[in-house]
Formats: sequence, structure tokens, C-alpha cells
Amino acid sequence: MKTFRISADQIKPLAMNRGGCIASDMITVDGLNVGYMYREHPSNSMDSGWRFLSGHESQDYMNDSSKHSVYDVNTLANYDPDIIQFLDSATGSEFERVDNNAALTKVIS
Repeated sequence: MKTFRISADQIKPLAMNRGGCIASDMITVDGLNVGYMYREHPSNSMDSGWRFLSGHESQDYMNDSSKHSVYDVNTLANYDPDIIQFLDSATGSEFERVDNNAALTKVIS
């Protein structure tokens, strides 16, 4: 059983009706900021396509499906409100935080 950093009754309406997303336990359980976020083509009608990582996940960590889960995008906005300004970005968009105190910036490929 996971112990989340924010309890369900603490979730506020910050980014409603945006669908689901995938996020790492390093954010929702360990309490790290979003360090990397990207939007891929949604896998179904309820999926926003957004994926949120702390930036510290190894490939082995990500290969363990118990280390990430599906959440409402609003839930992730409560964990890190810095993501809200980017949620309307197009599929294929990527943003990263160079260090924990820096702002998220667009990844230029």
C-alpha cells in the first residue's frame, strides 16, 4: 500500500477536466517536484497524454510498474502547481527542470 504525500482530502480544484496522466512515485509518494514532463499521444479517451517524472528515475525503476500510476491531471497539479501553465501544450511537448529550484522550461530538440 502506498502512502501518498498528499491525502485525497487535501486535493484542490487547480486543473480540472484535463483527463488522466501517468506519474512516478518519486513525485506522489516521495514528494519530489516534477523534473520532467512530456505529452505523448493519448492511449484512450480518458488519457491526457501527460507523463510526469522527477527526473531521478532509473530505467530499472521505470520498468517496475508498481512505481508509477495513473492519476487525474488535477492531482499532479496539486503536487506541483508549476505544471499548470504547460497543460495546454501540444502532443510532443516536453518540459524539464534543470535543478530542483529552477522553473520548468521547454525542451528544445
